[in-house]
Amino acid sequence: MAASSNSSLSGSSVSSDPEDYQPPIWKSYLYQLQQEAPRPKRITCPQEMESRPKYYGREFHGMIPREYADELLAGAEGAYLIRESQRQPGTHTLALRFGHQTLNYRLFYDGKHFVGEKRFESVHDLVTDALITLYIETKAAEYIAKMTTNPIYEHLGYTSLLKDKMVHRLSRGRTEPRRVTFQRDEKISSPLVRRSALKDTPEKQCSYEKIHNFKVHTFRGPHWCEYCANFMWGLIAQGVRCSDCGLNVHKQCSKLVPSDCQPDLRRIKKVFSCDLTTLVKAHNTTRPMVVDMCIQEIELRGMKSEGLYRVSGFSEHIEDVRLAFDRDGEKTDISASAYADINIIAGALKLYLRDLPIPVITFDLYSKFIQAAKIPNAESRLEAIHESLLQLPPAHYETLRYLMAHLKRVTMFEKDNLMNAENLGIVFGPTLMQPPEMNALTTLNDMRQQKLVVQLMIEHEDVLF
Repeated sequence: MAASSNSSLSGSSVSSDPEDYQPPIWKSYLYQLQQEAPRPKRITCPQEMESRPKYYGREFHGMIPREYADELLAGAEGAYLIRESQRQPGTHTLALRFGHQTLNYRLFYDGKHFVGEKRFESVHDLVTDALITLYIETKAAEYIAKMTTNPIYEHLGYTSLLKDKMVHRLSRGRTEPRRVTFQRDEKISSPLVRRSALKDTPEKQCSYEKIHNFKVHTFRGPHWCEYCANFMWGLIAQGVRCSDCGLNVHKQCSKLVPSDCQPDLRRIKKVFSCDLTTLVKAHNTTRPMVVDMCIQEIELRGMKSEGLYRVSGFSEHIEDVRLAFDRDGEKTDISASAYADINIIAGALKLYLRDLPIPVITFDLYSKFIQAAKIPNAESRLEAIHESLLQLPPAHYETLRYLMAHLKRVTMFEKDNLMNAENLGIVFGPTLMQPPEMNALTTLNDMRQQKLVVQLMIEHEDVLF
Protein backbone atom coordinates (compact mmCIF):
# COMPACT_ATOMS: atom_id res chain seq x y z
CA MET A 1 0.00 0.00 0.00
CA ALA A 2 1.27 3.45 -0.81
CA ALA A 3 1.89 5.48 2.30
CA SER A 4 0.91 8.75 0.74
CA SER A 5 -2.49 7.52 -0.42
CA ASN A 6 -4.10 6.85 2.91
CA SER A 7 -4.83 10.40 3.94
CA SER A 8 -8.27 10.21 2.34
CA LEU A 9 -11.42 9.78 4.37
CA SER A 10 -13.46 8.41 1.48
CA GLY A 11 -14.67 4.82 1.18
CA SER A 12 -13.92 2.25 -1.53
CA SER A 13 -14.70 -1.25 -2.71
CA VAL A 14 -12.79 -4.52 -2.45
CA SER A 15 -11.37 -6.10 -5.61
CA SER A 16 -10.36 -9.73 -6.08
CA ASP A 17 -7.08 -8.51 -7.58
CA PRO A 18 -4.56 -7.22 -5.00
CA GLU A 19 -3.22 -4.79 -7.60
CA ASP A 20 -6.65 -3.06 -7.65
CA TYR A 21 -7.00 -2.99 -3.86
CA GLN A 22 -8.45 0.21 -2.42
CA PRO A 23 -8.52 1.03 1.31
CA PRO A 24 -11.79 1.11 3.26
CA ILE A 25 -13.31 4.12 5.01
CA TRP A 26 -10.63 5.44 7.33
CA LYS A 27 -11.86 6.02 10.86
CA SER A 28 -11.80 9.73 11.64
CA TYR A 29 -12.49 9.84 15.41
CA LEU A 30 -8.85 10.16 16.51
CA TYR A 31 -8.16 12.68 13.75
CA GLN A 32 -11.01 14.85 15.01
CA LEU A 33 -9.64 14.62 18.56
CA GLN A 34 -6.21 15.77 17.38
CA GLN A 35 -7.87 18.80 15.80
CA GLU A 36 -9.54 19.57 19.15
CA ALA A 37 -6.38 19.24 21.25
CA PRO A 38 -5.22 22.36 23.16
CA ARG A 39 -2.68 24.56 21.39
CA PRO A 40 0.63 25.51 23.06
CA LYS A 41 0.70 28.89 24.83
CA ARG A 42 4.20 30.05 25.70
CA ILE A 43 4.43 31.96 28.98
CA THR A 44 7.37 34.31 28.53
CA CYS A 45 9.60 35.74 31.21
CA PRO A 46 9.29 39.55 31.44
CA GLN A 47 12.99 40.00 32.10
CA GLU A 48 16.15 38.73 30.41
CA MET A 49 17.65 35.76 32.28
CA GLU A 50 21.45 35.69 32.25
CA SER A 51 21.44 32.03 33.23
CA ARG A 52 19.27 31.07 30.27
CA PRO A 53 20.81 28.31 28.10
CA LYS A 54 21.25 29.37 24.47
CA TYR A 55 18.90 26.62 23.24
CA TYR A 56 15.92 28.01 25.22
CA GLY A 57 13.93 31.14 24.50
CA ARG A 58 11.92 33.59 26.60
CA GLU A 59 9.87 30.66 27.99
CA PHE A 60 12.82 30.10 30.37
CA HIS A 61 12.08 31.65 33.80
CA GLY A 62 15.18 30.67 35.73
CA MET A 63 15.09 29.10 39.18
CA ILE A 64 11.52 29.75 40.30
CA PRO A 65 9.50 27.70 42.82
CA ARG A 66 7.04 25.12 41.53
CA GLU A 67 4.21 27.04 43.23
CA TYR A 68 5.04 30.22 41.34
CA ALA A 69 5.12 28.26 38.05
CA ASP A 70 1.60 26.98 38.90
CA GLU A 71 0.40 30.57 39.33
CA LEU A 72 1.88 31.66 35.99
CA LEU A 73 0.22 28.76 34.16
CA ALA A 74 -3.12 28.82 36.00
CA GLY A 75 -6.24 29.05 33.90
CA ALA A 76 -4.58 28.65 30.51
CA GLU A 77 -4.91 25.10 29.10
CA GLY A 78 -1.81 24.33 27.02
CA ALA A 79 0.32 27.00 28.71
CA TYR A 80 3.96 26.08 29.33
CA LEU A 81 7.24 27.41 30.64
CA ILE A 82 10.71 26.13 31.50
CA ARG A 83 12.26 26.55 34.91
CA GLU A 84 15.52 25.53 36.51
CA SER A 85 15.10 22.96 39.24
CA GLN A 86 15.67 24.23 42.80
CA ARG A 87 16.37 20.71 44.05
CA GLN A 88 18.86 19.93 41.28
CA PRO A 89 20.47 23.15 39.99
CA GLY A 90 21.62 22.85 36.38
CA THR A 91 18.69 20.64 35.41
CA HIS A 92 15.55 21.95 33.76
CA THR A 93 11.85 21.21 34.08
CA LEU A 94 9.08 21.69 31.53
CA ALA A 95 5.93 22.85 33.33
CA LEU A 96 2.81 22.22 31.23
CA ARG A 97 -0.83 23.00 32.00
CA PHE A 98 -3.22 20.24 31.01
CA GLY A 99 -6.45 18.92 32.52
CA HIS A 100 -6.63 21.85 34.98
CA GLN A 101 -3.36 20.86 36.61
CA THR A 102 0.34 21.54 36.08
CA LEU A 103 2.42 18.61 34.80
CA ASN A 104 6.17 18.72 35.35
CA TYR A 105 8.66 16.88 33.12
CA ARG A 106 12.43 16.66 33.31
CA LEU A 107 13.63 18.35 30.11
CA PHE A 108 16.78 17.29 28.23
CA TYR A 109 18.77 18.62 25.30
CA ASP A 110 21.40 16.82 23.20
CA GLY A 111 21.04 18.84 20.02
CA LYS A 112 17.30 18.16 20.17
CA HIS A 113 14.74 18.59 22.95
CA PHE A 114 13.18 15.58 24.63
CA VAL A 115 11.45 14.31 27.74
CA GLY A 116 11.06 10.70 26.51
CA GLU A 117 11.87 8.73 23.35
CA LYS A 118 10.80 11.39 20.83
CA ARG A 119 13.26 14.16 19.99
CA PHE A 120 12.18 17.59 18.71
CA GLU A 121 13.80 20.52 16.94
CA SER A 122 12.02 22.99 19.23
CA VAL A 123 10.34 23.09 22.63
CA HIS A 124 7.20 24.37 20.90
CA ASP A 125 7.00 21.19 18.75
CA LEU A 126 7.59 19.04 21.84
CA VAL A 127 4.72 20.73 23.68
CA THR A 128 2.43 20.50 20.65
CA ASP A 129 3.01 16.75 20.40
CA ALA A 130 2.62 16.30 24.15
CA LEU A 131 -0.74 18.10 24.19
CA ILE A 132 -2.04 16.01 21.27
CA THR A 133 -0.95 12.77 22.95
CA LEU A 134 -2.31 13.75 26.37
CA TYR A 135 -5.63 14.89 24.93
CA ILE A 136 -6.23 11.83 22.75
CA GLU A 137 -5.08 9.30 25.34
CA THR A 138 -7.28 10.97 27.96
CA LYS A 139 -10.39 11.32 25.82
CA ALA A 140 -10.10 8.02 23.94
CA ALA A 141 -8.33 5.63 26.31
CA GLU A 142 -11.04 2.95 26.01
CA TYR A 143 -11.31 3.41 22.25
CA ILE A 144 -7.54 3.03 21.78
CA ALA A 145 -7.50 -0.12 23.91
CA LYS A 146 -10.10 -1.70 21.61
CA MET A 147 -9.05 -0.33 18.23
CA THR A 148 -7.11 -3.48 17.25
CA THR A 149 -10.02 -5.85 17.91
CA ASN A 150 -11.56 -5.50 14.45
CA PRO A 151 -8.64 -4.86 12.07
CA ILE A 152 -9.12 -4.23 8.35
CA TYR A 153 -5.81 -5.94 7.59
CA GLU A 154 -7.06 -9.54 7.32
CA HIS A 155 -10.77 -8.75 7.05
CA LEU A 156 -10.52 -7.57 3.45
CA GLY A 157 -8.33 -10.46 2.32
CA TYR A 158 -5.70 -8.15 0.81
CA THR A 159 -2.72 -9.86 2.44
CA SER A 160 -3.97 -13.39 1.80
CA LEU A 161 -4.30 -12.60 -1.91
CA LEU A 162 -0.74 -11.35 -2.02
CA LYS A 163 0.45 -14.34 -0.02
CA ASP A 164 -1.23 -16.86 -2.36
CA LYS A 165 0.26 -15.09 -5.34
CA MET A 166 3.75 -15.22 -3.86
CA VAL A 167 3.55 -18.87 -2.74
CA HIS A 168 2.38 -19.87 -6.22
CA ARG A 169 5.40 -18.18 -7.80
CA LEU A 170 7.87 -19.70 -5.38
CA SER A 171 6.43 -23.23 -5.43
CA ARG A 172 7.03 -23.58 -9.15
CA GLY A 173 10.80 -23.86 -8.73
CA ARG A 174 11.23 -24.98 -5.14
CA THR A 175 12.02 -28.38 -3.67
CA GLU A 176 10.22 -28.92 -0.37
CA PRO A 177 12.25 -30.26 2.58
CA ARG A 178 11.71 -33.97 3.05
CA ARG A 179 11.85 -35.68 6.39
CA VAL A 180 13.82 -38.92 6.43
CA THR A 181 14.13 -41.63 9.06
CA PHE A 182 17.57 -43.03 9.81
CA GLN A 183 17.17 -46.74 10.57
CA ARG A 184 19.69 -48.92 12.29
CA ASP A 185 20.60 -52.04 10.30
CA GLU A 186 23.40 -54.24 11.56
CA LYS A 187 24.04 -55.51 8.02
CA ILE A 188 24.66 -52.02 6.70
CA SER A 189 28.19 -50.94 7.53
CA SER A 190 28.48 -47.51 5.93
CA PRO A 191 26.27 -44.42 6.05
CA LEU A 192 26.91 -44.07 2.32
CA VAL A 193 25.37 -47.51 1.71
CA ARG A 194 22.71 -46.92 4.37
CA ARG A 195 20.85 -44.53 2.05
CA SER A 196 18.97 -47.45 0.60
CA ALA A 197 17.47 -48.11 4.03
CA LEU A 198 16.14 -44.55 4.49
CA LYS A 199 12.40 -43.97 4.37
CA ASP A 200 10.81 -40.79 3.11
CA THR A 201 7.90 -39.33 5.03
CA PRO A 202 5.79 -36.39 3.84
CA GLU A 203 6.85 -33.01 5.12
CA LYS A 204 4.33 -30.27 5.77
CA GLN A 205 4.53 -27.57 3.12
CA CYS A 206 5.57 -24.14 4.32
CA SER A 207 5.67 -20.80 2.55
CA TYR A 208 8.38 -18.15 2.48
CA GLU A 209 7.14 -16.23 5.52
CA LYS A 210 8.91 -13.02 6.47
CA ILE A 211 8.38 -10.73 9.43
CA HIS A 212 8.00 -7.02 8.78
CA ASN A 213 11.02 -4.80 9.38
CA PHE A 214 9.25 -2.02 11.28
CA LYS A 215 11.05 1.20 12.14
CA VAL A 216 9.73 4.33 13.85
CA HIS A 217 8.66 6.83 11.20
CA THR A 218 7.54 10.45 11.04
CA PHE A 219 4.67 10.94 8.60
CA ARG A 220 4.18 14.27 6.87
CA GLY A 221 0.50 15.10 6.75
CA PRO A 222 -2.39 12.97 8.08
CA HIS A 223 -1.85 9.20 7.91
CA TRP A 224 -4.00 6.26 8.93
CA CYS A 225 -2.93 2.86 10.26
CA GLU A 226 -3.13 0.14 7.59
CA TYR A 227 -3.90 -2.47 10.23
CA CYS A 228 -6.76 -0.94 12.25
CA ALA A 229 -7.73 1.97 9.91
CA ASN A 230 -7.41 4.52 12.75
CA PHE A 231 -5.60 7.83 12.56
CA MET A 232 -1.92 7.91 13.63
CA TRP A 233 -1.79 10.86 15.97
CA GLY A 234 1.04 13.12 17.01
CA LEU A 235 3.47 15.58 15.45
CA ILE A 236 6.40 13.21 14.86
CA ALA A 237 7.09 9.47 15.17
CA GLN A 238 3.36 8.78 14.93
CA GLY A 239 3.85 5.13 14.00
CA VAL A 240 6.15 2.62 12.33
CA ARG A 241 6.84 1.77 8.69
CA CYS A 242 8.16 -1.52 7.32
CA SER A 243 11.36 -0.55 5.53
CA ASP A 244 11.00 -3.57 3.20
CA CYS A 245 7.37 -3.29 2.02
CA GLY A 246 6.24 0.16 3.20
CA LEU A 247 3.38 -0.96 5.48
CA ASN A 248 2.38 1.87 7.88
CA VAL A 249 0.85 0.99 11.25
CA HIS A 250 0.62 2.11 14.87
CA LYS A 251 3.45 0.87 17.06
CA GLN A 252 0.97 -1.17 19.13
CA CYS A 253 -0.61 -2.61 15.97
CA SER A 254 2.79 -3.71 14.63
CA LYS A 255 2.86 -6.46 17.26
CA LEU A 256 -0.29 -7.98 15.74
CA VAL A 257 0.60 -7.82 12.04
CA PRO A 258 1.19 -11.33 10.59
CA SER A 259 4.60 -12.38 9.24
CA ASP A 260 3.57 -11.75 5.64
CA CYS A 261 5.88 -8.98 4.47
CA GLN A 262 6.04 -8.75 0.67
CA PRO A 263 9.24 -6.71 0.07
CA ASP A 264 9.09 -4.00 -2.56
CA LEU A 265 12.07 -4.23 -4.91
CA ARG A 266 12.22 -0.43 -5.05
CA ARG A 267 13.01 -0.39 -1.33
CA ILE A 268 15.84 -2.94 -1.54
CA LYS A 269 18.92 -0.75 -1.93
CA LYS A 270 21.52 -3.50 -2.31
CA VAL A 271 22.05 -7.22 -2.88
CA PHE A 272 25.02 -7.94 -0.62
CA SER A 273 24.38 -7.65 3.13
CA CYS A 274 20.61 -7.82 2.50
CA ASP A 275 18.54 -10.28 4.52
CA LEU A 276 18.28 -13.52 2.52
CA THR A 277 14.50 -13.96 2.78
CA THR A 278 13.92 -10.28 2.02
CA LEU A 279 15.99 -10.51 -1.16
CA VAL A 280 14.36 -13.64 -2.57
CA LYS A 281 10.85 -12.37 -1.82
CA ALA A 282 11.61 -9.03 -3.44
CA HIS A 283 12.90 -10.76 -6.59
CA ASN A 284 10.29 -13.56 -6.55
CA THR A 285 13.00 -16.23 -6.66
CA THR A 286 13.66 -19.35 -4.62
CA ARG A 287 17.29 -18.43 -3.96
CA PRO A 288 19.40 -15.26 -4.16
CA MET A 289 20.45 -14.55 -7.75
CA VAL A 290 24.05 -14.15 -6.54
CA VAL A 291 24.14 -17.79 -5.48
CA ASP A 292 22.58 -19.06 -8.71
CA MET A 293 24.68 -16.92 -11.04
CA CYS A 294 28.02 -17.55 -9.31
CA ILE A 295 27.48 -21.30 -9.06
CA GLN A 296 26.40 -21.51 -12.70
CA GLU A 297 29.51 -19.61 -13.79
CA ILE A 298 31.80 -21.76 -11.62
CA GLU A 299 30.28 -24.99 -12.93
CA LEU A 300 30.65 -23.69 -16.47
CA ARG A 301 34.39 -23.03 -16.33
CA GLY A 302 35.90 -23.62 -12.93
CA MET A 303 35.24 -27.13 -11.62
CA LYS A 304 38.77 -28.31 -12.41
CA SER A 305 40.46 -25.20 -11.04
CA GLU A 306 43.05 -26.25 -8.47
CA GLY A 307 42.18 -25.07 -4.98
CA LEU A 308 38.68 -23.94 -5.97
CA TYR A 309 37.16 -21.93 -3.06
CA ARG A 310 40.43 -22.28 -1.13
CA VAL A 311 42.55 -20.04 -3.37
CA SER A 312 41.60 -16.38 -3.01
CA GLY A 313 40.97 -14.03 -5.90
CA PHE A 314 42.13 -10.41 -5.86
CA SER A 315 40.11 -8.61 -3.19
CA GLU A 316 39.76 -5.49 -5.38
CA HIS A 317 38.14 -7.55 -8.15
CA ILE A 318 35.87 -9.35 -5.67
CA GLU A 319 34.77 -5.93 -4.41
CA ASP A 320 34.05 -4.94 -8.02
CA VAL A 321 31.73 -7.96 -8.35
CA ARG A 322 29.95 -6.99 -5.14
CA LEU A 323 29.40 -3.43 -6.35
CA ALA A 324 28.21 -4.72 -9.73
CA PHE A 325 25.58 -6.96 -8.12
CA ASP A 326 24.41 -4.12 -5.87
CA ARG A 327 24.14 -1.85 -8.91
CA ASP A 328 22.96 -4.16 -11.71
CA GLY A 329 21.41 -7.16 -9.94
CA GLU A 330 20.70 -10.09 -12.25
CA LYS A 331 22.13 -8.15 -15.22
CA THR A 332 25.62 -8.30 -13.70
CA ASP A 333 28.25 -9.64 -16.09
CA ILE A 334 30.49 -12.21 -14.36
CA SER A 335 31.52 -14.05 -17.51
CA ALA A 336 35.12 -14.91 -18.41
CA SER A 337 35.35 -11.79 -20.54
CA ALA A 338 34.69 -9.66 -17.44
CA TYR A 339 36.55 -11.76 -14.84
CA ALA A 340 38.91 -14.34 -16.30
CA ASP A 341 40.00 -15.65 -12.89
CA ILE A 342 37.28 -18.00 -11.59
CA ASN A 343 38.60 -17.49 -8.06
CA ILE A 344 37.15 -13.97 -8.19
CA ILE A 345 33.66 -15.40 -8.73
CA ALA A 346 34.20 -18.03 -6.01
CA GLY A 347 35.41 -15.30 -3.68
CA ALA A 348 32.37 -13.15 -4.44
CA LEU A 349 30.05 -16.06 -3.59
CA LYS A 350 31.84 -16.62 -0.27
CA LEU A 351 31.72 -12.89 0.48
CA TYR A 352 27.97 -12.79 -0.19
CA LEU A 353 27.33 -15.72 2.16
CA ARG A 354 29.67 -14.34 4.82
CA ASP A 355 28.10 -10.86 4.77
CA LEU A 356 24.49 -12.00 5.27
CA PRO A 357 23.04 -10.24 8.34
CA ILE A 358 21.56 -13.62 9.34
CA PRO A 359 23.82 -16.50 8.24
CA VAL A 360 22.52 -19.31 6.03
CA ILE A 361 22.55 -21.49 9.15
CA THR A 362 20.70 -19.02 11.35
CA PHE A 363 21.86 -17.76 14.73
CA ASP A 364 18.99 -19.42 16.58
CA LEU A 365 19.87 -22.85 15.14
CA TYR A 366 23.64 -22.52 15.44
CA SER A 367 23.89 -24.38 18.75
CA LYS A 368 21.66 -27.21 17.46
CA PHE A 369 24.04 -27.87 14.57
CA ILE A 370 27.10 -27.65 16.82
CA GLN A 371 25.59 -30.09 19.31
CA ALA A 372 24.56 -32.43 16.49
CA ALA A 373 28.16 -32.53 15.24
CA LYS A 374 29.33 -33.62 18.70
CA ILE A 375 27.15 -36.75 18.74
CA PRO A 376 29.52 -39.76 18.53
CA ASN A 377 27.09 -42.17 16.83
CA ALA A 378 27.13 -41.57 13.06
CA GLU A 379 23.45 -42.38 12.51
CA SER A 380 22.24 -40.24 15.38
CA ARG A 381 24.51 -37.41 14.25
CA LEU A 382 23.00 -37.38 10.74
CA GLU A 383 19.50 -37.62 12.22
CA ALA A 384 20.18 -34.56 14.42
CA ILE A 385 21.62 -32.55 11.52
CA HIS A 386 18.62 -33.46 9.37
CA GLU A 387 16.16 -32.39 12.08
CA SER A 388 18.02 -29.08 12.43
CA LEU A 389 17.90 -28.50 8.67
CA LEU A 390 14.12 -28.86 8.69
CA GLN A 391 13.90 -25.95 11.15
CA LEU A 392 15.68 -23.50 8.83
CA PRO A 393 13.61 -20.73 7.21
CA PRO A 394 12.56 -21.95 3.74
CA ALA A 395 14.76 -19.51 1.81
CA HIS A 396 17.77 -20.50 3.94
CA TYR A 397 17.01 -24.20 3.48
CA GLU A 398 16.69 -23.88 -0.31
CA THR A 399 19.92 -21.86 -0.57
CA LEU A 400 21.81 -24.40 1.53
CA ARG A 401 20.37 -27.34 -0.43
CA TYR A 402 21.44 -25.80 -3.76
CA LEU A 403 24.91 -24.93 -2.44
CA MET A 404 25.53 -28.40 -0.98
CA ALA A 405 24.48 -30.06 -4.25
CA HIS A 406 27.01 -27.82 -6.03
CA LEU A 407 29.78 -28.57 -3.54
CA LYS A 408 29.07 -32.28 -3.93
CA ARG A 409 29.69 -31.89 -7.66
CA VAL A 410 32.89 -29.99 -6.87
CA THR A 411 34.20 -33.04 -4.95
CA MET A 412 33.64 -35.19 -8.04
CA PHE A 413 36.55 -33.28 -9.64
CA GLU A 414 38.83 -33.76 -6.64
CA LYS A 415 41.54 -35.28 -8.83
CA ASP A 416 41.88 -31.92 -10.59
CA ASN A 417 40.80 -29.31 -8.01
CA LEU A 418 42.18 -31.13 -4.92
CA MET A 419 39.05 -30.16 -2.97
CA ASN A 420 37.29 -32.93 -1.06
CA ALA A 421 34.35 -32.58 1.35
CA GLU A 422 36.64 -32.04 4.34
CA ASN A 423 38.57 -29.23 2.61
CA LEU A 424 35.34 -27.55 1.56
CA GLY A 425 34.05 -27.93 5.13
CA ILE A 426 37.08 -26.02 6.39
CA VAL A 427 36.38 -23.20 3.89
CA PHE A 428 32.60 -22.98 4.24
CA GLY A 429 32.14 -23.85 7.92
CA PRO A 430 32.79 -20.32 9.28
CA THR A 431 31.07 -18.80 6.22
CA LEU A 432 27.75 -20.59 6.67
CA MET A 433 27.79 -20.79 10.49
CA GLN A 434 28.46 -17.94 12.88
CA PRO A 435 27.79 -17.97 16.65
CA PRO A 436 25.10 -15.52 17.84
CA GLU A 437 27.66 -13.72 19.98
CA MET A 438 30.91 -13.02 18.18
CA ASN A 439 33.27 -14.46 20.74
CA ALA A 440 36.76 -15.37 19.49
CA LEU A 441 37.10 -18.25 21.97
CA THR A 442 33.70 -19.72 21.03
CA THR A 443 34.50 -19.46 17.32
CA LEU A 444 37.86 -21.16 17.85
CA ASN A 445 36.35 -23.98 19.92
CA ASP A 446 33.57 -24.58 17.38
CA MET A 447 35.72 -24.65 14.25
CA ARG A 448 35.98 -28.45 14.22
CA GLN A 449 32.20 -28.86 14.52
CA GLN A 450 31.56 -26.18 11.87
CA LYS A 451 33.81 -28.03 9.46
CA LEU A 452 32.21 -31.38 10.26
CA VAL A 453 28.65 -30.09 9.77
CA VAL A 454 29.43 -28.81 6.27
CA GLN A 455 31.49 -31.89 5.43
CA LEU A 456 28.62 -34.21 6.38
CA MET A 457 26.06 -32.09 4.48
CA ILE A 458 28.22 -32.41 1.34
CA GLU A 459 28.87 -36.12 1.73
CA HIS A 460 25.23 -36.95 2.53
CA GLU A 461 23.61 -34.22 0.44
CA ASP A 462 21.20 -36.59 -1.29
CA VAL A 463 20.00 -37.91 2.07
CA LEU A 464 19.91 -34.80 4.24
CA PHE A 465 18.10 -32.69 1.66
